[in-house]
Amino acid sequence: MIAVIQRVTEASVTIDQQVKGAINQGLLVLLGIASEDNEEDIEWLVKKIINLRIFGDEEGKMNLSLNDVAGDILLISQFTLHASTKKGNRPSYIKAAKPDVAIPIYEHFIKIMEKQLGKPIATGEFGADMKVRLLNDGPVTIMIDTKNKQ
Repeated sequence: MIAVIQRVTEASVTIDQQVKGAINQGLLVLLGIASEDNEEDIEWLVKKIINLRIFGDEEGKMNLSLNDVAGDILLISQFTLHASTKKGNRPSYIKAAKPDVAIPIYEHFIKIMEKQLGKPIATGEFGADMKVRLLNDGPVTIMIDTKNKQ
């Protein structure tokens, strides 16, 4: 499972010209699910995202977590995070989980994130053509791969 996490002052996702989800201060999380991802990956990644200390404290140091600033999350599924560009110029997505595997994992990720965060999160729609807007704060962008925990 790969997550690209961006600290934002605002973010939204639009599908068919309708805003599906929007947040103010918080994190935009782009989530790529691989076929071998499991419950352990979900639990570890959710905890890591929620506890990342990437928000500024009173001295301006990145020392506060999402909970510390009462921030929100906008979660977007993005299979292209598993693109392989090793051969040729057309990316291969062979590592990305197929929808029958990825959708239940994505939905479970949402439930675990909401439970750990203690409030609902905003989301896109799995497989939809989405337009994502964000105002990256910093900018701060962090990538986490659950296969590289050590």
